Amino acid sequence: METTKILIGYAIYLPVALFLTYYVSKTLFKNSKIYMLDIFKGREEIAIATNKLFETGFYLLNLGFALMILEMNLYDNTYQLLIEKLSYKIGGFTIYLGLMLFLNLYFFFRGKRKARETHTEERIVFKA
Repeated sequence: METTKILIGYAIYLPVALFLTYYVSKTLFKNSKIYMLDIFKGREEIAIATNKLFETGFYLLNLGFALMILEMNLYDNTYQLLIEKLSYKIGGFTIYLGLMLFLNLYFFFRGKRKARETHTEERIVFKA
């Protein structure tokens, strides 16, 4: 009976983790193209390629983490424990995804700031 509940837990956790990863990734990287175009001064080809590399890394990190924490031990044979374990795992993974989202946003804003500083320095050099 314990094995059945563990399999139910996996059957719930995996699709939720995959969906959350997909949703956050699509939202982040669809909207980050604007930042990439600004960072790379409108050079669309390199902006899209860099954005795709960030997206691939995001998937690898998050799916790897989701699979790494997959283990589910149910010492008590109740559905209550299964639900509590699932909420802990999904909640923890959601917090992790949120942190990864903000880390990526930090990198985008940092890149945008560096691009602006470089652009300002170039204008100063050309005026002199």
